[in-house]
Amino acid sequence: EEVRNIRFFRYKKLKFEGQSFVVARSGWSKQGGFEIYVEGEDYGMPLWNALFAAGAELNVRAGCPNLIERIEGGLLSYGADMRRDDTPYECGLGRFCNSPDMYFGRNAMARQAKYGPDKMIRAIAIEGEIETCGSVWPLFAGGAYVGQVTSATWSPDFNTNVAIGMVARSHWNAGTRLEVDTSNGMRTAIVQEKFWI
Repeated sequence: EEVRNIRFFRYKKLKFEGQSFVVARSGWSKQGGFEIYVEGEDYGMPLWNALFAAGAELNVRAGCPNLIERIEGGLLSYGADMRRDDTPYECGLGRFCNSPDMYFGRNAMARQAKYGPDKMIRAIAIEGEIETCGSVWPLFAGGAYVGQVTSATWSPDFNTNVAIGMVARSHWNAGTRLEVDTSNGMRTAIVQEKFWI
């Protein structure tokens, strides 16, 4: 019952079989939900089994993140859409920055805060048939490299291929037509004003 009192994007340490676990209310999708951080391989399966037993009457089953919904909503995946060398401003997260006076990279971040980044994550629609993006796909304008698509898949709700990509400032405006080199060959990619949901 304690878990119900955890507010969105907050956490509590709760006990299971004498062991403390961090339980976070993440809400990364429109379904909401909780994450349980398990330290030590001895606790994972007993916790898993207890959760499934407690949810048996509700027909609880294992699930996974929905790739289509993640891309439609612009929910970034660390390691895929953003990496260690990308800044918060490039990832569209600059409004969450409240930086201390001194830290490594401060001048570069201050410059991006004032003038904007040279590249930024954008929603992109891709025309034609494609497979789900399993690796980085380069973006081109007139044969020149201008960015990359990092996640893409077909969206039946929006009847288009939805994608997340990092695009150069010179080509990130909504409506800009680019070419993307997919696993199915070259396709037209159109930068969107915003993500779909």
